[in-house]
Amino acid sequence: MQRKGGQKAVGSTRVEAPVRVPARAPAQVAALAKEVRPAVVPARPGGNVAAVSPEPRPAFAPLIEMNQGEAEHRHFPRAQLATRFEVWVDDEAGERRFEASLVSVNVSVSGAFLESTFYLPLGTVLGVRFALEPGAAPVQARAEIVREERGNGPEGRSGFGVRFLDFSGQTEVALARLFVGMRLRAFAEDYLKSQRARSLPNEVERVVDVLAAWELLKATSSVSDPWQG
Repeated sequence: MQRKGGQKAVGSTRVEAPVRVPARAPAQVAALAKEVRPAVVPARPGGNVAAVSPEPRPAFAPLIEMNQGEAEHRHFPRAQLATRFEVWVDDEAGERRFEASLVSVNVSVSGAFLESTFYLPLGTVLGVRFALEPGAAPVQARAEIVREERGNGPEGRSGFGVRFLDFSGQTEVALARLFVGMRLRAFAEDYLKSQRARSLPNEVERVVDVLAAWELLKATSSVSDPWQG
């Protein structure tokens, strides 16, 4: 692959970019970029594994802000989130010819900005994999590079923006929950306490009723749009 600036990626290349968390990100968000080591489980005599209660996860509350015009975010809000992105490029035969590990500056349902000291041509299609919080199942998608910044942007950062093209295994739902999960949970918990919800015969009917109530609320009150709050 021909890189910008006359550099080439030859064969299968692995690039490890330095982890540099944006100065404006909260300290607790920066901690999420660290790799999570599995807990050591002690063994009992006889080879049996002792049951160990998992450690509680830290509170996960990245800063959410509305999109300010970046192409990769479109009209969705974005989260200031420093998390590890594995990115790669496959050739026509499906063989991996380039891979790298980068850290995000922000993420939305439709794209992300990744810090990088190297650049790939605009329009390059990447495979990407990342977790939204330690221990969570990874989100996997195909993404297209839509813009780049070389330290001369308004925030002085270096890297490129990607727009998600499609996702694997409905993992985009995890992204949506990052932005609307708390509001949907609060609404569902409150509605399920109602006499109507308790009178429904099974769980499926209650789920359908909650969805119908949520859509009705959205149609009658613009303030209830979960992407705006």
